[in-house]
Amino acid sequence: MSNSSSLNEFLLLAFADTRELQLLHFSLFLGIYLAALLGNGLIITAVACDHHLHTPMYFFLLNLSLLDLGAISTTVPKSMANSLWDTRAISYSGCAAQLFLVVFLLAGEYFLLTVMAYDRYVAICKPLHYGTLMGSRACVKMAAAAWASGFLYSALHTGNTFSIPLCQGNVVEQFFCEIPEILKLSCSDSYLREVGLIVVSVCLLFGCFIFIVLSYVEIFTAVLRIPSEQGRHKAFSMCLPHLAVVSLFLSTVFIAYLKPPSLSSPALDLVVAVLYAVVPPAVNPLIYSMRNKELKDALRKVISWTFFSSDKIAFSLHS
Repeated sequence: MSNSSSLNEFLLLAFADTRELQLLHFSLFLGIYLAALLGNGLIITAVACDHHLHTPMYFFLLNLSLLDLGAISTTVPKSMANSLWDTRAISYSGCAAQLFLVVFLLAGEYFLLTVMAYDRYVAICKPLHYGTLMGSRACVKMAAAAWASGFLYSALHTGNTFSIPLCQGNVVEQFFCEIPEILKLSCSDSYLREVGLIVVSVCLLFGCFIFIVLSYVEIFTAVLRIPSEQGRHKAFSMCLPHLAVVSLFLSTVFIAYLKPPSLSSPALDLVVAVLYAVVPPAVNPLIYSMRNKELKDALRKVISWTFFSSDKIAFSLHS
């Protein structure tokens, strides 16, 4: 029996035991990570540099890309390093920091998606008041509230989780540190305090979910009243990417945390964790740019400017 005061490291779940499969896991995660860095980096650069995209929708999209970059950078590089160096260890403080950042960034993303639903609601249902309700100061305050809420939410859960005595070993059955797996290491009934906090949190998150659903009920009702087909198409193209991102995020998180215990297994938990912690940050940029002409044009400008700059540097070096 180990005590949390004597623990100095945890052992994370390995994706594979053989060297070949470890290198395959490293390569796959490297490809996903680079795709997420490229996609989100391009969106951040495009929104920051193109004045046509200095609107509330793209301001929130920039914040979403920052959160996605942070979320995938918190889990994937450590997992890649463990596979590359054939180890499973993560320090006690490293595990606490990783758990804090994962919860902070994913909770912040969820709160930001709620704010983005409100932005779409105002844009379509109250267009005449959009400039007043979604001014630059209001947008900054809403984005800051999403980040701050995620920070406080994470600080509360992380502090509570690591204040619980751990006496069931140090093996975490996941490729990164997450609350349910740490609670499995706790002593007898000492985890009930965190479970109570989780129940309160679920009520809060469910409230945000209801707000998003009601916003989209109002949005679709308003869109179906638009007489012109072109107007309806434009309205749907504004909302569908956000709805797709929300659906992907919520469906994977719900499967991860609300699936019946009878369905739980290390392999299934691993796959589900990849689906909610790794896949969305890599896929979100593709979803948002797929049907968005303004964003596509801005991304083309960024890419062409990048290639032009690199060619100019290469030419100057040769000359």
